[in-house]
Amino acid sequence: MSTNEPLNTIPIQQYLQQVKTADASNHREIRLSIGQAKSLALTLGIVMSRLEGDLEKLVVSGAAQQNEIIEVKLDGGSDWK
Repeated sequence: MSTNEPLNTIPIQQYLQQVKTADASNHREIRLSIGQAKSLALTLGIVMSRLEGDLEKLVVSGAAQQNEIIEVKLDGGSDWK
């Protein structure tokens, strides 16, 4: 899976809607079929992997920037009185 490919979060959205509906009707539990559970688990795994990859890129990018030397010169300008 390419990291630029859009994520399919429909199983997560379906689960959240199921929880919301159960809560609104005061149900004490929700049930998922094994297919729904597998789809939710796979989607969560993909989302977490993508987030970890994005975090790794930020850490590597941040480390590279910390080693960068920035030079600033102040001369006061010609209009200084």
